[in-house]
Amino acid sequence: MRGVREVVVQVVFLAICSMANAIKPCPRATVVRDEVSYCLSWRMSVEANNMAGWRTVPMQCLPYIEGYMIGGQYDRDMDFIADQILSYVKGIVLSDDGMDAWILDVDDTCISNLFYYKGKRFGCDPYDPKGFKAWALKGGCPAISAVLGLFDKLVESGFKVILLTGRDEETLGQVTIDNLHNQGFIGYERLILRSAEHKGQGAIQYKSGIRKQLVEEGYRIWGNVGDQWSDLQGDYKGNRTFKLPNPMYFVP
Repeated sequence: MRGVREVVVQVVFLAICSMANAIKPCPRATVVRDEVSYCLSWRMSVEANNMAGWRTVPMQCLPYIEGYMIGGQYDRDMDFIADQILSYVKGIVLSDDGMDAWILDVDDTCISNLFYYKGKRFGCDPYDPKGFKAWALKGGCPAISAVLGLFDKLVESGFKVILLTGRDEETLGQVTIDNLHNQGFIGYERLILRSAEHKGQGAIQYKSGIRKQLVEEGYRIWGNVGDQWSDLQGDYKGNRTFKLPNPMYFVP
């Protein structure tokens, strides 16, 4: 109904302009965008990777992003995606050589930084590397329940689950191991963190290189799950990739 009303307004406006055209040029009509609709479109563009390189959430979208992350829709979306992944998993016939692998990202895939980003106005504030490191060193990131359930089923099914993260191995290695263990991530094949040789590399280059090594070791990567497009781009992505929602930040 609203769309019809806007069209009628535009037609009337143009008719008036046509009659007045002999007097002076007509300015273009403008329609004020509804903020909720704008923020819905903004998040859709983020998740579709049509806004690669964005730095912060638009300030006018703070209430919308906050509501999405803590109001229940984020959790429902995560559950829905986990169900889609499991439907795919059911159709895979594993070999008997123990080399069928699955890759999971860590931050905001396995464990959540939502409490930290709440203090950063859900991404409206610029990225703060020192602040995030201080948060990660506390080792208090809670498990994302949908992914923990997925993880357990992957392990039970016989997949070699490999956790691949951009966290620094030297400073965050042990606390990440402990955090994952305390949140129930037990039974994975290995946890790979960014070592000194990978410092300075972008996420796509770093993770592509690790996946290449895994394939060269003989692993078959059936699936790859992450909250960032850079988790899923590049070479050796795996047979299928699954993007989890994250409208709070972008990792190039």
